Amino acid sequence: MTDSGADPTADGGGGDGSENDPAPTVDPEETVDLLQKLVRIPSPYFEEAEITGFVHDWLAERGHDPEYHRVSEPDITEYEGDNVLARLEGSDPDAPTLLLNAHVDTVKLVEDWDEDPCSGRIEDGKLYGQGACDMKGGLAAVMVAFDALSGVELAGDVLLTAVVDEEGPYGLGTDRLIRDGYTDDCDAAVVTEPGPVLAQSEMENPALLLGARGRVFYDIEVRGKAAHGSQPEKGVNAVVDAGRLAATLDDMETGDHPKLGSGSVCPLKIEGGSQTLSVPERARLMVDRHVVVGETKETARADAERVVDELGLESEVDIGFREAPDPDIVYGPYVTDEGHPLVTALSEATRSVCGVDPAYGYFSSVGDFNYLGDRADLPTVILGPDGENIHGAGEFVYTDEVVEVADIVTEAAVRFCG
Repeated sequence: MTDSGADPTADGGGGDGSENDPAPTVDPEETVDLLQKLVRIPSPYFEEAEITGFVHDWLAERGHDPEYHRVSEPDITEYEGDNVLARLEGSDPDAPTLLLNAHVDTVKLVEDWDEDPCSGRIEDGKLYGQGACDMKGGLAAVMVAFDALSGVELAGDVLLTAVVDEEGPYGLGTDRLIRDGYTDDCDAAVVTEPGPVLAQSEMENPALLLGARGRVFYDIEVRGKAAHGSQPEKGVNAVVDAGRLAATLDDMETGDHPKLGSGSVCPLKIEGGSQTLSVPERARLMVDRHVVVGETKETARADAERVVDELGLESEVDIGFREAPDPDIVYGPYVTDEGHPLVTALSEATRSVCGVDPAYGYFSSVGDFNYLGDRADLPTVILGPDGENIHGAGEFVYTDEVVEVADIVTEAAVRFCG
C-alpha cells in the first residue's frame, strides 16, 4: 500500500470527508490506538474471554448494541467461549448484506520473543506483538470501519463478527456462526486476514485474495506384527512401513487449479513403538494435505488408498481423517469470481484510497474464510494489512496498512450495500 514507514497518524487517503466522498474515512490515530490495545491483551486460542469482553465493551460504548454469541464444544476440546456480533441495519430489506469477519485469538504465545510478546511497541511504522498481523491488525480495521459506517445511510445490512478459535484446531467460532444461521441472510463476506504474506505467489498490498486452497488431515493407522527385536524378520515393523508410506505420500501427485495452483502434502508426525527389543506392531501417521477445487475428502482418501496399494506394504493400513466435532467441519477450497459485485466494490475502493489498482491473488493455506467461501457458499474476499513473522517471535504489522484496510472496507461497504 503506502510506504510502510509512513506516519500512522497521517491522512488515511480516502478523502477529506466532504459531501463528494463516497464514504467517511477512519481516524488513523484512533485506529492505531485500538490496535495497540488489542495486541496488549493476550488471547491465545481457547483463552479469549478478556479480549471478547474488550471488543464487546468497545462496540457498546459507541452505541452498537453488540451481543455475545455462545460457542460450545463439549466433546473433544471442552471449549466454552463467545463470539461478539453487531449489526448495522440498512433501509432496504432487498439490498445485499455484507459480513465482516475477523478473529480475536492468536496462536499460543511463542517463547522466543526478546521482549514482551504483547508489548504493542511501535517503531518505524511497525507495531509488534503476538497476533499483531494475524490478525489483530485486521480486527482493528473492521472495528473502526464498522463504527465509521454507523454514520452512513446504508440500504443493506453490515454484520460484524469478531470470532474465537480461528487459530485452534477446528475454527469453532465461525463454525458456530454458520450452524446457528447467522450467515444465512448474508450475500458476501470480507475477512481481514493478512493476505500477501501467505499468498500463493509473491505479491504486495493493496491486494485482494479471491480464494484459498482447502485442507484435509489424514490420520492413518498402520498395523504390523510384533516380534523380538533381535529377530525383526519374524515380525512386520509398523514404524518402518509408516515411514515408507510417509515418504511416498510426500511425493504423491496432487491436483492443480488455474487460480489456486497445486495441492500439497506434508507428513507431520509418526507415532509408534516403545518397548525395548520389540518390533513395533502399531504406528500412527498424521499427514497434512492442502487441496484445490475439484479435490474432496473422498478423492483424498482414494488417492492415499491408491498409494498404499501400489506400495504393497506388509502392514495393514487404514486411511482415516482427524477426529472432528462434526463431519461438516471441513476446510473446503473456494474461488470468488473476479466479476462479483463485492470484488468490484473493493477494487474501486482500493483505487480511491490507495490510488492504484489492487493485485488479485489466492491464499495458500486455510482459515475461517474457507468455512465462509465453501460451507456457507458466500463470495468471500481476503483483505488485510501485511507484516512479517506471523505465528513467530518478532511478529509485526504495518500500521499504515491497518488504516488503509479500514478505509477500503468502509468505502467498499458503502458501494456494495448501497
